[in-house]
Amino acid sequence: MNQLKQVIIYTDGACTGNPGAGGYGAVLIYGEHRQEISGGYKLTTNNRMEMMAAIAALEALEQKCAVTLHSDSKYLVDAVTKGWAKRWQANGWKRNKKEKAKNPDLWQKLLDLCKKHQVDFVWVKGHAGIPENERCDTLAVQAAQGYNLPPDEGYM
Repeated sequence: MNQLKQVIIYTDGACTGNPGAGGYGAVLIYGEHRQEISGGYKLTTNNRMEMMAAIAALEALEQKCAVTLHSDSKYLVDAVTKGWAKRWQANGWKRNKKEKAKNPDLWQKLLDLCKKHQVDFVWVKGHAGIPENERCDTLAVQAAQGYNLPPDEGYM
């Protein structure tokens, strides 16, 4: 039986205003290999960028992997590890009887990717000197400051 590749991922999102121009960054590490990815949108939210960082990183993996994904977003980490996102999905993307869940398009993508890969989500404190998290923040801020950013269709 083939053992899954062990991949470490760090992610972060940034927004200039909330909503505003936003960006995401991710660092993927597999053994000696390292990949950095980023992207941005002209109008979005910080939470959407936190989620997009995780989605883009997981989508970059070409085969099923065992992933430890580090994020400084409690929204992202708690929604997955505490089962909130799966519950929202089961309830037709509603948080409760009256309130719709936000970002169902991204939650659906993320939950699908979590079925494809073995993903452990780990919360890390932001801006606490963790080198890879700091690098993701830099990538996200730079992406948010890009020119001719595309629209975030799911936000619009």
